[in-house]
Amino acid sequence: MKKILLITITLIGLSSFLTLPAVAAPKWSIPDGIKTIDVNGYDMAYQETGSGIPLVLVHGSLTDYRTWNAQVPDFSKAYRTISVSLRHYYPEKWNGIGDDFSITQHASDVAALIKNLNLGKVHLLGHSRGGAVVLHVAKLYPEVIRTLILEDAAGMESILPDSSESKTLAAKGAEIRKALRANIAGGDMDKAAREFTDGWNGPGSWEKLPAATKQMVLDNLGTGIAIDERPKISCADIQNFTFPVLTLTGERSPKRYGETYGAMRQCKPDIPAPLIVPNATHTMHGANLGNPGFFNKVVLQFLNQH
Repeated sequence: MKKILLITITLIGLSSFLTLPAVAAPKWSIPDGIKTIDVNGYDMAYQETGSGIPLVLVHGSLTDYRTWNAQVPDFSKAYRTISVSLRHYYPEKWNGIGDDFSITQHASDVAALIKNLNLGKVHLLGHSRGGAVVLHVAKLYPEVIRTLILEDAAGMESILPDSSESKTLAAKGAEIRKALRANIAGGDMDKAAREFTDGWNGPGSWEKLPAATKQMVLDNLGTGIAIDERPKISCADIQNFTFPVLTLTGERSPKRYGETYGAMRQCKPDIPAPLIVPNATHTMHGANLGNPGFFNKVVLQFLNQH
C-alpha cells in the first residue's frame, strides 16, 4: 500500500513539474557588470557607475555603452553615470529586421529608462546619432532634462539655411549611411565598418582604432541595415529648451556640425558657441581619434556649474 501511495505521489509530482510554465531563457547574453531594465517592452542594457546627480550617456551609430570607456572613470567620481545601449545595439546581435528602430523609438526608450529608474532630472549627453536621440528626448520629454550636452549632434539638418552649401552638408550623412547599407548587403563587413568610420572621422581613421573598438563597431553593424527615420527638430523646438545646453565639435569634425550649431544659435542666441575639442575628429571622446582628456575636463566643468 505504501509503495502504491509513493508511486502515486511521485507521478502527481512529476505531472505537476511537467505542467509548470517554462522559465524563459535570456534573449541574449548580458556581459558581467551590465544591468538591464524593461523599457517599452525591450530589455535595455546599461552600465551604471558612481553616485550623485545622474548623468546619462547616449552613444552614436555602430557603437554602444562601451564607447564611453574613457569617460566613465572620470565622470563617475562625481556623478551617477549611466551609459546605455540603445534598442537593438550590443549586447543584442540584431539582424536589422523589424520596424522599431528609429530616433523617436530610441528617445522614448531613453526617457522611459530615466523614469523607470526614478532618476528625476538628468544631465543628458548624446554623440552624433545619439545627439539626435537626446534632442528628441528634450523636445518630447523636457521634464527629465537637467542639462543637455550635444557632441557633434545629428538631427538638426532641417534648421540649416536653404542654400546649396547647406544641402550638400545635409546630404553627406545620407550618402555615408547609404554606402554603409550597400556594403553590408554585399557582405563585406570590414569594408562597411572602415568606410563608415573613415567617412565621419577622416581617411585612415579605421586603421588607428584599437582592436576592441573595431570589434564594438562590428558588433553593431546589424543596426546599419535599418532605414533610419530622421524626424525634424524645428527652431520652435529649440526655443522651448529651458535648460542649459553645451555643444561640442572636434577640430577635425565634418563641417556640417559647426554649421548646424550656428543655425541652432540663430534660433536661440543664449546657447553658447560650441567648444572646439583640439586635435580631435568626430569621435572626440575616443582615445585614438579624439582628445578624451580635454573632452572630459570641459564636460565636467559644465556639469559642475549646473
